[in-house]
Amino acid sequence: MSLPPQFKKDNIENIFIYHYVEEMISNYGKYIITQLTDDDITRSELPFLLRIRFGEKTTQKELVELFKVSEGYTAKILRKFEDKNYIKRYENPDNHRIKIVKLTPEGIEITDKYIEYIKDWENKVTANMSPEEVQTLKKLLYKIIT
Repeated sequence: MSLPPQFKKDNIENIFIYHYVEEMISNYGKYIITQLTDDDITRSELPFLLRIRFGEKTTQKELVELFKVSEGYTAKILRKFEDKNYIKRYENPDNHRIKIVKLTPEGIEITDKYIEYIKDWENKVTANMSPEEVQTLKKLLYKIIT
């Protein structure tokens, strides 16, 4: 990861967490774009597919709220995923207005591929860290977001 000049080793405690997160997101974005060449999935669509993969009963409304996007935009992405047979939408038996979104076997297969890319990126950016440091980092990041 090449950093802007304000990132100096003797100044690490004075740099905002925001700036570290911003650099990581930028680095990840550049990496993942190189992997998104053959599936017709964009960088902005991939998080939807991954959230559906790791959610228990993901609803269309939850995706709208999570990503702070319009219902129309979310519906468009989900329709695209349905057309590619990556997802199926089901009515919630308790409330027919709520749509539950689940991955199909094809959706699981495509997300498996992207999970491997994410693991590869994580391994690259943590290559100079010990396994214990990586675990500590993950615990600290979890603490920050909770």
